[in-house]
Amino acid sequence: MSTPGQGARPAIPARLGTVGIKQVAQHAGVSPGTVSNVLNRPERVAAETRTRVENAIRELGFVRNGSASSLRAGQSSTIGLMVLDLGNPFFTDVARAVEDVVSERGYTFILSSSGGSEDRERRNLLVFAEQRVRGVLITPLEDDCEHIDRLRDRGVAVVLLDHPTPRANQCSVTVDDVAGGELATGHLLEQGARSIAFVTGPSSLRQCADRRKGAQRALRTAGLGREALRDIAVPAMNARAGQEAGQRLLDGGPLPDAIFCANDLLALGVMRVLMQAGVKVPTDIALIGYDDIEFSAAAAVPLSSVRQPTYQLGRIATELLLDECANPEGHAHQQVMFQPELVIRESSR
Repeated sequence: MSTPGQGARPAIPARLGTVGIKQVAQHAGVSPGTVSNVLNRPERVAAETRTRVENAIRELGFVRNGSASSLRAGQSSTIGLMVLDLGNPFFTDVARAVEDVVSERGYTFILSSSGGSEDRERRNLLVFAEQRVRGVLITPLEDDCEHIDRLRDRGVAVVLLDHPTPRANQCSVTVDDVAGGELATGHLLEQGARSIAFVTGPSSLRQCADRRKGAQRALRTAGLGREALRDIAVPAMNARAGQEAGQRLLDGGPLPDAIFCANDLLALGVMRVLMQAGVKVPTDIALIGYDDIEFSAAAAVPLSSVRQPTYQLGRIATELLLDECANPEGHAHQQVMFQPELVIRESSR
């Protein structure tokens, strides 16, 4: 059996969570400074020594303290992403694009949701600030947010996602929802509809308000008055709220010719209630959603929808944010607006 005097290696600590640079140095038989160089400036360390330190890191299960390293360097390699609703596949696709870009660039990200609550939005942004994030991607609830301005005053880059900005000195990436609402309603009108129900979430949400504006524009173009559009507002933008809206339509007298839903989850909920009541889509009533999430094409009656370039939306927004993080002085702010696309399926034919 070896003894310390015969070159024995120190025992691996039983509690891996306590392993630090000193333990790695002891295990590898080098100084803590050499371990630090392997972690931060590996080119300064001889290959044989570097291999010995890397083996010790693996054997001990050492994990560097990224937060401490970032604070010492004066900057972080983490960005924050805050969306409206993590239950909405639209934002899941956006998050996937964000993850792809930050991984390519050597960053990480923290994901959170406001859930439609201003208080929660404010609290989550505070957490981002406490974590010293380098930048923030956010779908805000309001156009002007003091808490976002405070982040920017601290030097944190902020890009608005799925929300336009009125400011020339800030980046935003969004989709023209007024045009999308006009596409959806125009299609229903072309199919012969003359009375349309608009199933929507809270009017305070910019996306809902803009899609309604587009619907009204299509009605004006067709020579129809405001009375041709009936609002059915619900407190959330999910399938359960869509079922509530569908039941209200059934209980509210004669059905309209068609239904335009502010997103696909609402439309799928409406469709479920209508079909349970024996109302045939599209024979009895035409139906169209918005977002063209993956479930839309696989619905009992494949759902017509307005498609948004979701992945591209998230990717461009992240690239703009990371560019501003890397070059805050020379960064050229951009306000990018994509155009939506009408996807026609069986539910509105």
